Amino acid sequence: MNFPLYIAKRYIFSKSKNNAINIINRIASLGIIVGTMALFVVLSVFSGLKVFSLSFTNEIDPDLKIESTYGKSFMVAPDQDTQIKKIDGIASYTKIIEERVLFIFNGKQQVTYLKGVDRNYPVVNDIRKKLFNGQWLKPDTYQVVVGYGISKNFSMGILDFENPLQVFAPKPGKGTIENPEEAFSKTDVLPVGIYSISEDLDSKYVFADLGLVQELLEYKPNQISGIEFKLKPNANESKIDSQLQTIFNNKVTTKNRAQLNASLYKMLNTENIAVYLIFTLVIIVALFNLIGALIMMILDKKSNLKTLFNLGTEIKDLRKIFLLQGTLLSVFGGLIGLVLGVILVLLQQQYELIMITSTLAFPVVFTLENVFIVLGTIFSLGFIASLIASTRVSVKLLD
Repeated sequence: MNFPLYIAKRYIFSKSKNNAINIINRIASLGIIVGTMALFVVLSVFSGLKVFSLSFTNEIDPDLKIESTYGKSFMVAPDQDTQIKKIDGIASYTKIIEERVLFIFNGKQQVTYLKGVDRNYPVVNDIRKKLFNGQWLKPDTYQVVVGYGISKNFSMGILDFENPLQVFAPKPGKGTIENPEEAFSKTDVLPVGIYSISEDLDSKYVFADLGLVQELLEYKPNQISGIEFKLKPNANESKIDSQLQTIFNNKVTTKNRAQLNASLYKMLNTENIAVYLIFTLVIIVALFNLIGALIMMILDKKSNLKTLFNLGTEIKDLRKIFLLQGTLLSVFGGLIGLVLGVILVLLQQQYELIMITSTLAFPVVFTLENVFIVLGTIFSLGFIASLIASTRVSVKLLD
């Protein structure tokens, strides 16, 4: 039998003659339980907020995107098209052109992105689900789909044949421009739909037909600025990237969703780490109660320890008793707090107990990663706190 473990378990479940020590033990256990529960709930909330925030960009961002490494556009030859279709793991892809242009409507101006897309774009990005009003544009037409923010700024509706939306794009070339009007290519387009995703994205894009944008920017028929891909489930992203680089002779840059939104991911991860550190500090403060409780227990059991020492028990084994006692208290308290936290998170997921608005519940996500993070934090900090308290056991104390 492990003698220190046996004594440690006896000390955990037996009451002290001193009622103050019993109260301190309860406070220490309660602090561990509440701290664990709070840490898990907060991590689950931030996981939910991360998923909620990324859900907006996921509506419009592809699984994978390639862009030119050496310029704003690149050429796609017919044989390259054929090779892309043969890549295993690609469900579909769409060719796009993005360019900042000037939009004018009824005397109002706004500079934002004109995005030319082909007929496969709604397959790669399910943009039709986000249409607030109207319909998606038809290929080979002068129809466009604008964001809700843009339509609001322009006080613009759809299918307004009397007031077309004007698009001005700078002409390619070098040299001095004598007449400013000759510096821009101009065309009139007809808004047929309005999409609504998020406040930022609703003011970012105006979608138009790929051929129309190529004509406006004076691009060649096979000249584009990027290709967006929808991948099959469990597709090997790195393998697909390698094959695309081979097809385009390493002249393109491949980005996944995280890389397309690097600043957003960095911000969310930084917030998550900051909150974790703050609540870890709360747990550390709570574990000071554990250290105090163990020290009080050492002093209360001083006569018993002296007897064990006189019977031949070594100091390291006596210290191990309180090291195990504190660690076990941390383990039991952590498990109880984690179970309570999991119950709260699952109840929020299932029954939407706390609401942000009347229709939007506070987002939470249960993940095993958060479970392991919380358990690892509690167990490691509990062990350190117990180790600190157990060093109070010494020959000088027993003498």
